[in-house]
Amino acid sequence: MNDSALLTAIIENAIDGIITIDDKGIIESINPSGCRLFGYQQREVIGENISMLMPEPDRSQHDQYISRYQETRDPHIIGKGREVKGKKKNGSLFPFRLAVSEVQYEGRIIYNGFIHDLTREKNAEDQLIEYTNKLEQLVEDRTERLQSLVSELQKAKEEVSVSLEKEKELNQLKSRFVSMASHEFRTPLSSIQLSVSLIDKYSIEYHNPNIGKHVNKIKIAIGNLTTILNDFLSLERLETGIIEPQFGPIHLVKFAEEIAEEMQMVAKQNQNIIYQHTGINSMFNTDAGLLKNSIINLISNAIKYSGENTFIEFNTEITDEQCFITISDNGIGIPLSEQKHLFQAFFRAHNTGNIPGTGLGLNIVDRYVKLLNGEVEFESAENKGTKFILIFKL
Repeated sequence: MNDSALLTAIIENAIDGIITIDDKGIIESINPSGCRLFGYQQREVIGENISMLMPEPDRSQHDQYISRYQETRDPHIIGKGREVKGKKKNGSLFPFRLAVSEVQYEGRIIYNGFIHDLTREKNAEDQLIEYTNKLEQLVEDRTERLQSLVSELQKAKEEVSVSLEKEKELNQLKSRFVSMASHEFRTPLSSIQLSVSLIDKYSIEYHNPNIGKHVNKIKIAIGNLTTILNDFLSLERLETGIIEPQFGPIHLVKFAEEIAEEMQMVAKQNQNIIYQHTGINSMFNTDAGLLKNSIINLISNAIKYSGENTFIEFNTEITDEQCFITISDNGIGIPLSEQKHLFQAFFRAHNTGNIPGTGLGLNIVDRYVKLLNGEVEFESAENKGTKFILIFKL
């Protein structure tokens, strides 16, 4: 193959478009790749002005470009490469990189143009720009949303702070009220109780059973109201966290016997509190006040929810590792479906009926026992009685 045939083969099979024009801008040759790029057949472009492949304003000004270069020899494209747009036969435009060289051949000037299609690169670039813009917009939107959330969070924080401050004020007000009410009510209750005792004493000589009957009702009402005040005062002290156990040794048997004797005084007619201790150990380290309050609360419930002519068992036991305090009765019991709510504040089972109570007692017992590092267990069935067991580790 001679040099001319080889050169022709290279041009014909080149990936990029190759176009030659004369010094007037007339197309002399175009390779197959150039035809494919512009969508023309060779016969449609050879002999035509190169401007037919250009969009405006280059189309109208191309001849001037050549004339100016020939006069001034100042190249704008010739000998350089730059990105331009071409116009296809169907009128659509496409980007390409154009490199033009000047060739002196057989005494005349020929301009040789190499056309590298940039459509894919530009599409990829445009897509990248689009993605970048979308990402920037997304970041901007997210940033705006984040700033909005931060603002809302700050506002919520301020509202919570205000709410907490108000709640703190309300709790302080509630504490003052409960404390004041407790002390203010205790004084008239003590006076009423004293007066009732005197009425009971002075009425003996009248031998009127109705007087004793009504005096007893007043005593029971005073006892109920005193219990309510004690419950609310205990709850208020627990809520404010001012209760701190003061541990010390107690003689459990003497301690329990005194409680049994005290509670027997308020038991119903022919209700008997039977106390029994198991084991030879009797010393126990605890907070006597909190433990006594818990036991009295449980025995009061046993009295309240049991009928006349019944027994209330009160047992204590100290082993090598634990102390057990058990109070059991044969009263109305606790419905199985409601036992899970038993230690919730203000909870009262549906079978308590008109029996007075605040629903705070067992909640207070549970919290007191936990302060004493113990736990409360119970067994109960409706109409079959209830057993409470306080368990403390030694």
